[in-house]
Amino acid sequence: MFRGTSAINLDAKGRLAMPSRYRDELEQRCAGHLVITVDVNDPCLCIYPLAEWQRVEEQLIRLPSAHEKTRLYKRVLIGNAEDLALDGSGRITIPQRLREFSGLGKQVVLVGQLNKFQLWDEQQWNATLEKDLAEIQQADDLPEELLTLVL
Repeated sequence: MFRGTSAINLDAKGRLAMPSRYRDELEQRCAGHLVITVDVNDPCLCIYPLAEWQRVEEQLIRLPSAHEKTRLYKRVLIGNAEDLALDGSGRITIPQRLREFSGLGKQVVLVGQLNKFQLWDEQQWNATLEKDLAEIQQADDLPEELLTLVL
């Protein structure tokens, strides 16, 4: 499971050094093979271990293609998906097209999301985190599942 937040610098070639705390797990789970795509809800990218991405694809393929929203999701998620692999130094290269799409600058934040990561521009992440915390504190319509979490 991936959790926590790591501030990382992208180098001039768009390479990201995967934090060492995740490298062993990624090697064991997927031999360092990952898939990156756009996030359909947030201005960031999603990075999946290959097996997790294959689960997403299996779910998408079962959805009816006649439904317009299904086609949109498939087109956006699968059409922007790129295969990545950890290199010998534990780095991945984020494609330029995806860096531009999500507004990634030199300073980024890798956010664990249990079965995947989100990759954010650091300034965008900080603004979103602040907004999210304020919204959570003011929320009166939280789902029952969230209200019963033991924190």
